[in-house]
Amino acid sequence: MLTPEKSISLQPTNLGQNKMADVKKIKTALVSVFHKDGLDELLAELNKNGVKFLSTGGTQAFIESLGYPCQKVEDLTTYPSILGGRVKTLHPKVFGGILGRRELESDQQEMAKYEIPEIDLVIVDLYPFEETVASTNDEPTIIEKIDIGGISLIRAAAKNFNDVVIVPSKAEYTPLLDIVKAQGAETTKAQRKQFAERAFATSSHYDTAIHTYFAK
Repeated sequence: MLTPEKSISLQPTNLGQNKMADVKKIKTALVSVFHKDGLDELLAELNKNGVKFLSTGGTQAFIESLGYPCQKVEDLTTYPSILGGRVKTLHPKVFGGILGRRELESDQQEMAKYEIPEIDLVIVDLYPFEETVASTNDEPTIIEKIDIGGISLIRAAAKNFNDVVIVPSKAEYTPLLDIVKAQGAETTKAQRKQFAERAFATSSHYDTAIHTYFAK
């Protein structure tokens, strides 16, 4: 797992008292994770609150094994996972659903035209690059643990924190779980911005590890 050492607290908010909060409801979650331990409780709470799941490969199979319906990304994009799994989520219907601005009429019109669904929550846990470097000197094995789709999902969701919640690693499963338990499948803008801050810290840490490997 790749997360910065420093952590922040994402506290639930009393929505009734926070009239200034820009509250957004989570309706659809895209889940694409390497580490699945600890995810089941979060998925259960989201499912209880009516959140629909969208996923690929092993994560999709894991979600369905828990008894929850899960739409395949391949059914949304009409493209299969290709190039040995290197390309799964990299598609306009996925990134359009994350980056589309809910308040911008032109974005909404384009999303409707191209049948792009809104994605309100992105849960990612990246390929274990540092762990792989520590366990082997085989360069092809190490290179395959450079996450492309996951890091792109993190950056896209964090950029659009105004509308989207980003959970960038398994370290953030519990903070979101606490929020959903306290206030349902809704978040404030302040909470989404905190998750975005953690997301960019995670992506920075990940890229630094990759750069360190190449710089040797």
